[in-house]
Amino acid sequence: MSTVISSPHPPAHVRVAGAALAALGGVALAVQGRINGQLGHLIHDGVFAALISFGTGTILLVAAVSSTPSARAGLRRLRSSVRGGRLRVWQCLGGACGAFLVTTQGLTVSILGVAVFTVAVVAGQVVASLVVDRQGVGPGGPQPVTPPRAVGALLAVVAVVIAVSDHGAIEDAGGLWWALLPAVAGLGLAWQLAVNGLVRVAADHVVVPTLVNFSVGTIVLLLAAAVDALVRGLPAALPGDWWLYVGGPLGIVTVLTAVSAVRFTGVLLLGLSSVAGQLLGAVLLDLVVPTTGGLTVAGAVGTALTMVAVGIAAIRR
Repeated sequence: MSTVISSPHPPAHVRVAGAALAALGGVALAVQGRINGQLGHLIHDGVFAALISFGTGTILLVAAVSSTPSARAGLRRLRSSVRGGRLRVWQCLGGACGAFLVTTQGLTVSILGVAVFTVAVVAGQVVASLVVDRQGVGPGGPQPVTPPRAVGALLAVVAVVIAVSDHGAIEDAGGLWWALLPAVAGLGLAWQLAVNGLVRVAADHVVVPTLVNFSVGTIVLLLAAAVDALVRGLPAALPGDWWLYVGGPLGIVTVLTAVSAVRFTGVLLLGLSSVAGQLLGAVLLDLVVPTTGGLTVAGAVGTALTMVAVGIAAIRR
């Protein structure tokens, strides 16, 4: 059962602040994706690149919790909540969804392309977010599917379609069945945002759910990397550029902002704000460190439209 720690109808300025915080996490996620993608390209293995990112984040968080009395107290509160049945063990496994998304990315992007993969993830996340909010899975309590929230969710999917329209589409229509995997990963992301918020409530400390999320994800990725090594062998030698290993800290920023904001925004608004931040981050990256394609009109329009979708979803009926 969810623990409601804040009003399901927080003041408008609180919701706006939560959405802005989630968007900041989305920007960090976009930068992380670019860095992890480059690392995976250099070592020719996306799963091991993700494991390095999660593992680095886990090590940093273990050090932070170990050296912070308030965080250690939060970890004890979390353990007490699980033992007392106030929080279920399965509600602490949100990090597995993040690991599944990364693994799915390595399996399907080469088949589907970036565009179809992204749309499938966002569509799954938006649909699941409406259900998760309606059922009150997260710490913010039940939130009805109002017309503004439904319109904002639909508009966000359209915006993402526009933003990635110039990334190329899948050539073989029969391969679209692979899109089910990223769609399921998107469903899991919505659930992950909700249960991470519950862990934050039980621990009463923002770093503890982040540590739990990274630890679970690292364990799942260790298993995936073991299978990957058996099938494909070990990856190439690691590159020496230090910036290729900051994906973990950026992931910490993403999870920290999400677990802090979800109780005020709900899962849907949090997810849409994060998507808006990711698109904005992609635009900024194309301006500062352009890739082959560089900044496109479609990307800019899709990003702006996503901001509109967030505003509509935030409207109270």
